[in-house]
Amino acid sequence: MNSRFAVAVHILTVLAHGEGRPVTSEFIAGSVNTNPSLIRRIVGSLTRAGLTTSQLGAAGGALLARPAEHITLRDAYRAVDDGEVFGLHADPNVACPVGCNIQRRLEAHFAAATRALEEELARTTIADMLRGCSAARAEAGRRQAS
Repeated sequence: MNSRFAVAVHILTVLAHGEGRPVTSEFIAGSVNTNPSLIRRIVGSLTRAGLTTSQLGAAGGALLARPAEHITLRDAYRAVDDGEVFGLHADPNVACPVGCNIQRRLEAHFAAATRALEEELARTTIADMLRGCSAARAEAGRRQAS
């Protein structure tokens, strides 16, 4: 299963948490629990999509290219999406009454499901994700204190 989308959202949420301070790929990798080279590759996709930018130098790192309130999960999804959500199988038997029609039937359903997915992702911003993470952390702290 491809986790690039989840990692992209994680990266963007960490950058939002940075409140305009550059965040290094090493720091982000520690949060994601992966290696910095994977983070740099995904940040590259996010940069090409206009979601992140980089600051060079000793205090450099990645930054959000626009406010977290203006970046949706759909934006992140589209930045790292490598094609269709659902893939069709190759070369069904066209002599079969099912094989000759199944892909056309599936394509219609897959297109509708993809539209529904993107509509749902468009409802949530990176700012919403950060607020959710902050609220969950505060709740965990309250439970530990009691």
